[in-house]
Amino acid sequence: MRNVTSGLGLFGIRNKMTLKSALQDVKDTTLSAVSGLLGKLAYMASLRHKQGSYQHWGMENVYGPEASERALKTVHADILKGVLRTSLQLLEEDLQVSCLSGGLDAATYIKQLRGQFEDLLPEGRQDSPAAQHLSSVLLALSRLEKNPAGATRLTS
Repeated sequence: MRNVTSGLGLFGIRNKMTLKSALQDVKDTTLSAVSGLLGKLAYMASLRHKQGSYQHWGMENVYGPEASERALKTVHADILKGVLRTSLQLLEEDLQVSCLSGGLDAATYIKQLRGQFEDLLPEGRQDSPAAQHLSSVLLALSRLEKNPAGATRLTS
């Protein structure tokens, strides 16, 4: 990251602008406004189109379509890895945070996630090990939300 200082020195006006990579911008700016890991995964899925490409007007406008696409795909894959590496107990807590920002109850939110399953996967491949793992995680979260009293809680 580098700083560029520009402006009119004669008038004492200076603008300091930080130049970031597209990847850093998505991580630091775009995703900072999205609550929860599952919320971030859902947000990234919302940027995917049926052809598997990503579209984010602001990113494309600043960095161009190719750099924007690479950054969004990379971040999407990183978020998916994060979800798959997180315990169900923590994902259940994250679900509460993620669904509140969308104004939905947890059961409805997880149902919507399951409904957009293909878009949750950066590669869109439903036959991959990551897809099978994510499917299991979403199913487990769904069942935990339907029957919270029947769930056995682990304590550490």
